[in-house]
Order: sequence, then structure tokens, then C-alpha cells
Amino acid sequence: MERASTYNDRVVRQFTIMTVVWGVVGMLVGVIIAAQLMWPALNFDVPWLSYGRLRPLHTNAVIFAFGGSALFATSYYVVQRTCHVRLFSDGLAAFTFWGWQVVIVLAAITLPLGLTQGKEYAELIWPIDLLIAAVWVAYAVVFFGTVALRKVKHIYVANWFYGAFILTIAVLHIVNSLALPTGLLHSYPAYSGVVDAMVQWWYGHNAVGFFLTAGFLGMMYYFVPKQAGRPVYSYRLSVVHFWALISIYMWAGPHHLHYTTLPDWAQSLGMVFSLMLLAPSWGGMINGIMTLSGAWHKLRTDPILKFLIVSLSFYGMSTFEGPMMSIKTVNALSHYTDWTIGHVHSGALGWVAMISIGCVYALLPKVFNRESMYSIKLIDVHFWISTIGVVLYIAAMWMAGVMQGLMWRAVNDDGTLTYTFIESLNATYPFYGVRLLGGTLFLVGMLVMVYNVWMTIRGSEPAERTVIQPA
Repeated sequence: MERASTYNDRVVRQFTIMTVVWGVVGMLVGVIIAAQLMWPALNFDVPWLSYGRLRPLHTNAVIFAFGGSALFATSYYVVQRTCHVRLFSDGLAAFTFWGWQVVIVLAAITLPLGLTQGKEYAELIWPIDLLIAAVWVAYAVVFFGTVALRKVKHIYVANWFYGAFILTIAVLHIVNSLALPTGLLHSYPAYSGVVDAMVQWWYGHNAVGFFLTAGFLGMMYYFVPKQAGRPVYSYRLSVVHFWALISIYMWAGPHHLHYTTLPDWAQSLGMVFSLMLLAPSWGGMINGIMTLSGAWHKLRTDPILKFLIVSLSFYGMSTFEGPMMSIKTVNALSHYTDWTIGHVHSGALGWVAMISIGCVYALLPKVFNRESMYSIKLIDVHFWISTIGVVLYIAAMWMAGVMQGLMWRAVNDDGTLTYTFIESLNATYPFYGVRLLGGTLFLVGMLVMVYNVWMTIRGSEPAERTVIQPA
């Protein structure tokens, strides 16, 4: 006996389209502020166009608008397919979409106006924080409700990663955002001094670890095997990868506070756990890449697979570089330099953006009931433009960062500094030009994607996809 049911792909379509839209917006702002670092007059003496206000807008747009929409879209898509049921609640799913878009629009209004809590990745003022919490609780109810209703006993590993990301971000956001409101637009944090810094970087590093890593590993464990037409290289390794990663990541935050008033033992603890992270991170990367065993030839003809596999290469590179930069002696050279910017963007552009783009190309024709994307050739063009852009960007920032660190610590025989800060800034300018070129190329790639997506989806409204399931 069988019964027919339909997946809720409406909310997947909505989040998928907004992933592309916010990707363009976030990266456009990034290119603008990269240009401002070369030509400061580009702020036109307008406060809300200043670098200090646009930079948090860029990070929030890229992480939470672009990355967040990609996570919502893919998690809703994957959890239905792997559990063989419709989303737990269509109403709550719709609330998560519209609520998240309202959060993003409010961020785009408040941050340029200078309304901020001044915390990295947690700048938004308390009323918006409350809305984020409400949306996130609804997200958790929809996701875990769907898992609870599943028609298969097994919970596929991608859902473990999505689930860990959802639960951990809820805890991180609520704890770090605790504050005493003094008005609609202002509040005081619940913590002070070094405790505030420690809680902030417990949040900040785990936002990277769970929002920008665990959630996107959920994408990897579904879309790489699916696109390659191969099973995961080692399912046992994927489970070990999951438990090791979520157990260790939570303790790595103090490495952001080396050489500060945080107690030395806490700094060293963060460094040790950061070094331990290398093992599970590379375990996941190797598991994803080795899934192509016997199917490497597909990379010649499938640009979507190129996006997915190259993103894993950047993931492996970033998760090697991060632990190395957490070593105190290395950190003494790298901290406060553009090396950190290069590291962040090798992860953000190379890993997060490229796997998001690959997944969007993979799922978009399915949820819009199209045979394939409008142009496979344009996907290939997008891949090469993006890859060249990322390499230019991060190479420029690596070289600039090491140069800055060496110049800042150089001393003469009498103990005075060899270089002034202005001299180091002047030496950095050519690298800022290369960084601007790399970022512009990545933005151009996103515009190619916009055209390809538009040509794919235009036309009649897609029908709901019907699946036949055992009763």
C-alpha cells in the first residue's frame, strides 16, 4: 500500500534565489570597501558610506544573508529527501524565510547608520537579536520536527551536521547577545572586560566553526556524493569526523586573544584545541575528496563538481592554516595583519562561497523542475573566474600580511623601530590593488551566475514535486 506526498520546495526555491541575490549584494559591498582601502575618498565624506560602517555590513551580508540563505535552502532540501517526508510545518518554514529576510534588511539599515553593539559578527542591536532568536527557534522546530517524522530509521550524516549547526548557533547567539536594554536602539552587554572578550570569541570562533563549517559540511556530505554518483568514501569516517569536530571546536576560541589580558592558561588551551582540530578537519576534507574515487573523469565535464571539490581543497587549506596561526609564536607575526584577512577569505570565498554556489547549481534545476541549468558552459566560466579571483585575493593578503608583521617587529640596533606604520601601509598598497582585482573577479562570477539562474527559472511556475512512499 502506498500514499503520495509532496515535498515543500517553495521555501527551498525562495531561499535559493535569495542566496544568489544576497551573494551579489554582500560581495559588492566587499569590493566597495576594498576600493576604499586604496582610495579613502570613496566614502565621499558620507558617514554611512564610511569603511567602519560598511565593513560590518559586508560581513553580515556575506555570512548571514548569503551563507545563511544557502544553509536554510540546502538543509530544507536535504532533510526532506533523506527523511522521505515533507517539512514539519509549512507555516513555520515560511516564517523562517520572511523573518530571516527582515533581519537582513534591518541589518542593512542599522549598520550603515552606526547602530551597533560593536561585537565581531554580533553587531546587530538587541531588537534584531530577539527576532534572530525567534527565527532560529522556528528553524530548529521545523528541522528537528522533520527528522522526528522521518520514514527511514537511519539519520543520514548530513542531517547530523545540520542539526549540530542549528543547536549550537542558537546557544551561541543567545548567550553572547545577553544585554540590558537602555532604549530601543541601545543596550549594555551582560558581561564586562576580559569576560566579555572571552564570551565574544567563544561565540565568534564557533560562528566560524558551526555556521561556516558544520552547516556547510552538511552540504558536502549530501551534494558531493549525489553529484559524483558515488557513495561517501567512508561513512564510518564521516561519523568520527562529526563527533570529533563538534567536541573540539567549542574550545578553540581563546586563540583570538593571544597576548591579551586573558589568562595564559586559557590562551594555551585555545591553541592546543586549535591544533587538535586539524585531524577531524582534514578527515572530513579527505572523505569528501576521496568520494570521487573511480569518478575523477567527471571533473572534465561537470563544472558543478569542480566547484564542490575545489571548495574542499580550500577547506583543507584553511583548516591547516588556522591551527598553524593559533600557535603563539606564529600568531605574534600574523595577528592584526592582512594575513588574517587572507586566511578568512580562503575559507569564506574558497570554501563557503564555492560550495554554496556548487550546491545552488545542483539543486536549483530540481526544485524548479528544469532538466538542467540554462548553460553548463557559463557554470564553467563562473568556476574559473571565481577560482582565479580567490587565488589572487588570498595570495595578495598572505604576502601583505607577512610583510606587515616583519616590518612591524623590525628594530634597529638601538632598539627603535626600523619602519613607521605609514611606511608599512605604503608598502601594502600594491597588494590592496591585487586584492581589489581578485574580489572584483569573484563579483563578476556572481553576476554570471545571476544571468544563468535567471535564464533557468524564467517561465512557468514549477509544480510541487511528488514522491511515492511506502505507507
